[in-house]
Amino acid sequence: MTTTVIVGGNFAGLTAALELKRKGGKDHKVIVIDKSPVFLFMPSLIWIPFRRREMKDITVPKAEIFNKNGVDFVLAEALEVNPHTQILKTTSGNYSYDHLVIATGPKVKYDVAPGVEEFAHYIGTPNGAMKIRKALDEFKLNPGPVVIGATQSAGCMGAGYEFLFNFEKWCRENKIRDKVDIHWITPETFLGHFGIDGMVGAQTLFKTFFKLFKMKVHTEVGVEKMDANNVYLTNGTVLPYKFNMLMPPFIGVDFVTKSTELHTTPAGYIPVGDDYRHVEYPNIWSAGLAVNFSLPWKPGNVPFAAPKTGYPSDVTGKIVAENIIRVTQGKTKLIHKGWGKIPALCIMDAGKKEVIIVANHLFKPRAFAIMLPNLFYDFGKVLFEKYFLWKTRKGYSQLP
Repeated sequence: MTTTVIVGGNFAGLTAALELKRKGGKDHKVIVIDKSPVFLFMPSLIWIPFRRREMKDITVPKAEIFNKNGVDFVLAEALEVNPHTQILKTTSGNYSYDHLVIATGPKVKYDVAPGVEEFAHYIGTPNGAMKIRKALDEFKLNPGPVVIGATQSAGCMGAGYEFLFNFEKWCRENKIRDKVDIHWITPETFLGHFGIDGMVGAQTLFKTFFKLFKMKVHTEVGVEKMDANNVYLTNGTVLPYKFNMLMPPFIGVDFVTKSTELHTTPAGYIPVGDDYRHVEYPNIWSAGLAVNFSLPWKPGNVPFAAPKTGYPSDVTGKIVAENIIRVTQGKTKLIHKGWGKIPALCIMDAGKKEVIIVANHLFKPRAFAIMLPNLFYDFGKVLFEKYFLWKTRKGYSQLP
């Protein structure tokens, strides 16, 4: 029997585990190690502060999913792996493996600039989303200027845009919009770059949105520092605020960086080929946000990164599972699909409106790419959330 240990159990890890067990059957033992007991549908975190969702609406117990699908789930934290002995150390003991899949996701680098960790709100975690909910309750009573956006080296600009448009809509619903001066700050070279070098019509579309909603734009800027009252930008601009939300950069998690034999990138990402196999260890794989890839474009004066989102995580989880099955069957032909070759498929919420983004490749060159604004309602985003949570609860990892 082949034993595969998977570290991480959200989008990439969950998909890889379920697909491995589905395809490997009785000949394949699959163990998932994760310190979180619940699967979190992260795209819906943007709705938590505005009370469109509660945390229970977007989480599913992992044990419930894995146990009924024949996957062993261990609630523990991975500490370190030795690729030579093939032993993974965790807070619940050591685990030996034939194959190891690292699907940990990233760690947030809050200390990107002085004051960010102390004073900035961040929407990307359950705790952060709930803190923002409380902050908005207070802000509503004493509104004022707002700074929303991304710091230098950030890569998840999409979530920042989504929060921005939802916040603007929330201000109008609470009849305080005329008292709120909204500033969007971003390291992007232009609006709608998203870390994928933009798409046809994206810049014009977002310029229209920002003009329509009367929001001020600061592109190609980073955060020099911030305090309790001001954000100091790298171009010398000082923006006062009563509320802020900033997307910091991601780096590799402690488990990965402490496993020095993995020879990660300086940012702590796993060096893999376009088959998601470690470049040095043929029985170590990575999927989702933990993988390293190169950018086909160059940022401007301020660095920023490409997005690592749920759809590519799901796709790479499936690729890794299929490739492990092929290796265990003695096959040499594996699936190869670099991160930039994965299709772009995203529904960006825009405050009860949405923009549907579809392209054959995440990175250029692309055969086609289209952005479809829906100004009536964000029913596409809502339907996708319902669908993905349904397929996750059922364990239908084979579905797109």
